[in-house]
Amino acid sequence: MTHAQAASRVEVLRRELNRHNYLYYVLDRPEISDAEYDRLMRELEGLEQQFPDLVTADSPTQRVGAAPLEAFGTVTHTIPMLSLKNAMNEEEARAFDQRSRKSLGIAEDIEYVAEPKLDGLAVELVYENGLFVKGSTRGDGYTGEDITQNLRTIRSIPLCLVQKDLLPLPDYLEVRGEVILPLDDFARLNGEREVSGEPLFANPRNAAAGSLRQLDPRITARRPLDIFCYGVGAVRGWDFRDQWDMLHTLPDWGLKVNPLIQRCRDIDEAIAYYREIGGKRDGLAYEIDGVVLKVNSFRLQAELGEISRSPQWAIACKFPPRQETTKLLDIIVQVGRTGALTPVAVLQPVRVSGVEVSRATLHNPGEVARKDVRIGDTVVVQRAGDVIPEVVMPVVAKRSGAERVFAMPGNCPACGAEVDGSEDIWRCTAGISCPAQRKEAIRHFAMRTAMDIDGLGEKIVEQLVEKGLVKDPADLYDLTVEDILTLERMAEKSATNLKNAIDKSRNSTLPRFLFALGIRQVGEHTAKLLAEHFGGIGKIEEATEEELMAVREVGPEVARSIHSFFRQEKNLHVVRRLEAAVRLEAIAPKGEGIFSGLTFVFTGTLPTLSRDEAKRLVETRGGRAASSVSKKTSYVVAGEEAGSKLDDAQRLGVMVIDEARFMEMVGEGAQ
Repeated sequence: MTHAQAASRVEVLRRELNRHNYLYYVLDRPEISDAEYDRLMRELEGLEQQFPDLVTADSPTQRVGAAPLEAFGTVTHTIPMLSLKNAMNEEEARAFDQRSRKSLGIAEDIEYVAEPKLDGLAVELVYENGLFVKGSTRGDGYTGEDITQNLRTIRSIPLCLVQKDLLPLPDYLEVRGEVILPLDDFARLNGEREVSGEPLFANPRNAAAGSLRQLDPRITARRPLDIFCYGVGAVRGWDFRDQWDMLHTLPDWGLKVNPLIQRCRDIDEAIAYYREIGGKRDGLAYEIDGVVLKVNSFRLQAELGEISRSPQWAIACKFPPRQETTKLLDIIVQVGRTGALTPVAVLQPVRVSGVEVSRATLHNPGEVARKDVRIGDTVVVQRAGDVIPEVVMPVVAKRSGAERVFAMPGNCPACGAEVDGSEDIWRCTAGISCPAQRKEAIRHFAMRTAMDIDGLGEKIVEQLVEKGLVKDPADLYDLTVEDILTLERMAEKSATNLKNAIDKSRNSTLPRFLFALGIRQVGEHTAKLLAEHFGGIGKIEEATEEELMAVREVGPEVARSIHSFFRQEKNLHVVRRLEAAVRLEAIAPKGEGIFSGLTFVFTGTLPTLSRDEAKRLVETRGGRAASSVSKKTSYVVAGEEAGSKLDDAQRLGVMVIDEARFMEMVGEGAQ
């Protein structure tokens, strides 16, 4: 076969395979057998192996094949992927309709589009000129994780959009959807994991999320994930009339939409749909936890707008949580990382929403007293939001008189220290000297977003603490390879790798260090704000509550928590030892430093720097590291296999430099 003949045949095969994918995964109307499909695929694979230059990114053969990732990059959503407010019953759904009509100043009925609320993971797919170029998780609504390679493995996601009936394709399309794992496939996957001794997934949603966050796309490809598309973000080159038109256009481009969607003339029809889907819930092939109602008109959507990170034109009408009754055998108290004491119900095992539940939260002592839950009670249990097990109430009619009233202990069950019960949340006063807090504090300290000690997982931490090798995070830096070798199933190479990871963490930044300390209410964002404001750990230690409240977004409660942490002698002792063990790269206060006012974007693989290291070099010098290119970008630092960001930089006229020039700029500022 000549090259020209091969190119022609490859084009035919790709078109046929993409069409059959569309028929099978989107329309559920296969026209050929699996064996015939496999024969077409093998023929295409053979031609692409014979003529490698004919391989394209949108070929059906390219769904799997990317090398494992070291970490996920980030993607900034052009239009935020906002979360929906909930209506917990029909009355709240009607109240939403009344608020919407009042806000719009209209008396007539609002037309809605209703669809099942899928219990999966929200993602965004980006198509440029019909080709799938990027995919990401919802994340915090504004920034998500780049999981493009994993999404490419899902058969119901087209790598190139279909042109049905010569319908034009948009120049640019952002599609929002929910990735799910069907119930039968979930049961099969957990069965396989049980046989191989792997931990089971708690529910299909966790399994879908875990599958999409695999660094090796080949693992994701083995999971039978599916998707239903429900909305769009930015669109160029096409105009939808309304929500209903959009949901009917997406399938014409090969994008899968839930077949149970319905247009409702008013809120009464929407409520009827809610009841109908609730009745079908147990018979569906996938998990749902409610119904989503969206105002159909895009004009009305725009008038209603958004508030508090949620659209005012849509609402999630949740189904009542599934409930069961069982025996409450005991109430134990767990001690969390911050010393919070939480009463937990020990239950006679019972299946709730398909998951076996043997423990359930009781939230706090006040909640136990308010519900009058007693040890020995028969209780109603539900999975709040169909996820977290909780005790709803006791069945008083079944009491025998032998039930016992629960009382919180006066001393910490983990270390014996006094308990502070002056607030709703009771706390152990021992701090990091408490064994329960010690393990959690060390695990938190080693997190990737904290001191990033690779290999220091939960089981290793448990052994280090139980053997008395580590009593606080500072002890990690005194460990030797010989100490680590005393742990179970620890070979010399693994011990050396862990020691090297600990030593590598000696060089860090102030924001990471502050977050790693595990100060209550100080997350990554607050740690960064504190570092930028004060510039050094010593100034934060000495700061008064008033000085701490001068930091943007730090209120009285957070300031009190930080101030209290640095006034405890045991905590300061650990911090002093940590300061002696690690070197914190100085950070330029906001608006200062050689990169002040500059924005950098990194793309491709840099020869020597990781993305985190490059980002740290920018931020510690007063600059900003962004995830996407815009007209405000100062420099794009390009490495090998630079992607669309390089194209964006060239199109926008942004300066492009390599790592060598970037490091020169870093060095120039150090002189």
